[in-house]
Amino acid sequence: MPPSWPARIRALAAGELTPVAPKPSATVVLLRDGHAAEGTGPQAYLLRRRTSMAFAGGMYAYPGGGVDPRDAEAEIGWAGPTPAQWAERLGVDEHAAQAVVCAAVRETFEEAGVLLAGPDAKTMAEPRDWTAERAALEAHEFSFAEFLARHGLVLRSDLLAAWARWTTPAFEERRFDTWFFVAALPPGQDAAVQVGEADRVAWLSPAEAVEGYQAGRFGMLPPTVTVLRELLTARTAAEALDAADHRIISPVLGKAEVAGDRMTVRWSGYEELTIEGDFPA
Repeated sequence: MPPSWPARIRALAAGELTPVAPKPSATVVLLRDGHAAEGTGPQAYLLRRRTSMAFAGGMYAYPGGGVDPRDAEAEIGWAGPTPAQWAERLGVDEHAAQAVVCAAVRETFEEAGVLLAGPDAKTMAEPRDWTAERAALEAHEFSFAEFLARHGLVLRSDLLAAWARWTTPAFEERRFDTWFFVAALPPGQDAAVQVGEADRVAWLSPAEAVEGYQAGRFGMLPPTVTVLRELLTARTAAEALDAADHRIISPVLGKAEVAGDRMTVRWSGYEELTIEGDFPA
């Protein structure tokens, strides 16, 4: 259990802690075929966050980040399911859904260098050096909607599939309401091998990543490793996207129980994630 948790869990249970409002966010599990050993399924793109980072330092994660409210009501060239259809899928209103999908595509571009957009609804953007544009987006110099408009691009929401939604427990100092998506690496594109927020990038099959987590080689937050476990049966990236269409997207929230010095944190439906122990005040 992280060192800060026991005191905050006690304070929340005593009514002495006001939970931080979770920040809407999106993250994308980028998958590729043809590189993993036969029978291990597709590989997922993972970033090891620098240890100096305030949130999840040293942990492996997927490309992801916060929603930009500027994208919520912007006019955007759009292909695939409409914002209204995404709203129904994600459990939010239409404007929020548009911003969440934009965040997913933007973060995949910013952090992985993979652009899920093109000049029209059926093609992808031609490969080129987007380094300056990615840096400008990361610096919030313009919104993703503005980036698309400047380059005459259409957001390809048809290349995304919603997988899960996880909300950080109420006792945490930094909280996120995060939608997880899966996407296949588009033909002709390569993911970045160096990322500013990461000191390592790796393509790992779900089996390799889960085994590394269990062996203590890869640190991961509960949602990260859970999604990898859920992808263990996928034989291809396309199969993972097909499976996503049948998933129910509802918030998963960890909750704490306190009994004297005994503390337990559970995620309903995910008993393997349970954390418990004695933590004297």
